[in-house]
Amino acid sequence: FEQRVVVPPADAAGWLPSPEPGVHRHRLDRIGDEVARATSIVRYDAGSRFARHIHGGGEELLVLDGIFSDEHGDQPAGTYVRNPPGSSHAPFSRDGCTLFVKLWQFAAGDDEPVRIDTTDPQLMSTPEGAPTGNGTRTVDIPLESSGGMSGRQRVRAARGRWHAGQEATRAD
Repeated sequence: FEQRVVVPPADAAGWLPSPEPGVHRHRLDRIGDEVARATSIVRYDAGSRFARHIHGGGEELLVLDGIFSDEHGDQPAGTYVRNPPGSSHAPFSRDGCTLFVKLWQFAAGDDEPVRIDTTDPQLMSTPEGAPTGNGTRTVDIPLESSGGMSGRQRVRAARGRWHAGQEATRAD
C-alpha cells in the first residue's frame, strides 16, 4: 500500500487457464505452484464451475462484475467474501463474472467467514476532508494478509463497473 497500483489489461495471452474449463486467471503475484500464495484476477465464463475444493490457507475475493455463486448463495458485483483457512465450496457462475482473488494470505487464527455487500449505502462513508460527490466511494473492508496488514482497512473505488486498468487505492 505504499505504491500506486494499476492492473494491466489482460490480452488473450495474459489469461492463463485454471484446472477447470472456463475459468481463467490473470496473475498479479504468485509465490509457489498451483496451491500457492497468490493474487489474481479470475474470470469465470458463463456456465463455468470449479469442483468442490478446500482453501487450506483461506481465500478473499471481491466480485468485480457479474455474479459469483456457490452453495452460500449468489454474490453480485461489489460483494466481498472471506473464506477462512479450512473452508470449502463449489463455486460457479451462471452468466460469467470477474473476481479479484487473494489466496493463502490470512493471519494465524483468523477463521471467521465474511460476506459484505460493499454497495450497501449503510457502509458508505466519506473520508474526513474529502469533497462529496467526487465519483468515489470509501468502504471499510476487513482485509487480511500474512504480510503484516490486518484489521479493517479503507478501500476507495470508483463508482460503476470495474474494468482492467482501473485504479484501486487505499484510502488512508
